Amino acid sequence: MERREVAAVLAYIGRLDPRTIRTDAGEARDQIAQWHELLSDVPLATEHGWDVREATRAHVLDSPYPILPVDVARKWRTYRRDRLDRHTDPTPSADPDDPASWRAELLGTRHAVAAGTAAPSTHRQITSGAPHPDIEARLAAIGSCIPSTVRAELAPYRPARAAREAAVAAGQPDALSVPCQWCHAAQGEPCRNRRVGLDGRARGNAPRTTPHPTRVDFAAAELARQEAA
Repeated sequence: MERREVAAVLAYIGRLDPRTIRTDAGEARDQIAQWHELLSDVPLATEHGWDVREATRAHVLDSPYPILPVDVARKWRTYRRDRLDRHTDPTPSADPDDPASWRAELLGTRHAVAAGTAAPSTHRQITSGAPHPDIEARLAAIGSCIPSTVRAELAPYRPARAAREAAVAAGQPDALSVPCQWCHAAQGEPCRNRRVGLDGRARGNAPRTTPHPTRVDFAAAELARQEAA
């Protein structure tokens, strides 16, 4: 704050707490000099929640003691620390091969957040809001977030998923959309080869690449029922 801003703040505090008023010109001058020395790096107000008047008003309401400049400075440091704790350093737009520009942009963003001229970038902002227009256009073009060429390369590593996608592409019902009444696999889970020993206990529970025939029939019946409805 500048000296005139400090004087305006002291006048505002004097209206709230007359104990801080200095009637002598010399004492008033010394008071302004003291406050300016301690609050020269504290802004009067920012666009993101900081206002010296609100901080001083809160002190007058909460404390029986007259406010001191260090009280305002401590509130400002708490405000800065809280904002930096919520900031997650978004990736700079500068060329990462240019360390000087990268570091300058990173520090500039941090200083702006600490000074209250920019809002903190939190983790929630990564997933909040609608998808980026470029992503929407890409999904509309390829129909999925995974291109068909990548799906073909992944097929040997997830055979159950590949068989399910192939069945749907061939116009057959999605067997995994219903639970299996044979092996009791839940909806969306692959069927399993359950083997039972002579003692009645399960000896195997390996997942199957293809669903049980009864599950396919049940999925076809369920699809027909939905279409009839």
